[in-house]
Amino acid sequence: MEQFKILTDLRDYIKKLAENEGTVFGRPIPEGASPVFYRQQDVPKGRELIQGIQVCDYCFSPCKAWVIPHNQMGLSFSANWQHLKSIYKLKASKNPGKNIDVFWVLEKSDLPPDLKFVQDQKDNRHYFLTITRKMTVSQLVQKLQMVADRMSVIRDGTKVIG
Repeated sequence: MEQFKILTDLRDYIKKLAENEGTVFGRPIPEGASPVFYRQQDVPKGRELIQGIQVCDYCFSPCKAWVIPHNQMGLSFSANWQHLKSIYKLKASKNPGKNIDVFWVLEKSDLPPDLKFVQDQKDNRHYFLTITRKMTVSQLVQKLQMVADRMSVIRDGTKVIG
């Protein structure tokens, strides 16, 4: 168990991890919410959810039973401290009075087969957690749950990021 006294300690630790394990990807999430699945109250009105996955995040088949690989669609992650900080502030502004937790995952060691991080072609600080082969929604749910189980968390990231 590591204890971080200052922000620099945490940045140095994450940098060391990244050197050994690959890129570190972060995702700020309102306290109590899942790092990979959405609840209806967490999405704008009218957005469709299938088993906790936003339809707009992944490329679904017309019947919505399958998810099709697409290199610019997937769950959003930050791979850059400044990008993470700006997304954190956005989440905090949309969730007044709630703590925002920061979940993070290491690229090499924490991804199940058929999932891959792909850089956003429009913003090199932003990445998508994509799929590499066609799979059922249930298979994607299972793989995303594996990612969530392997993620580390910084509870109430205000002191670290804010």
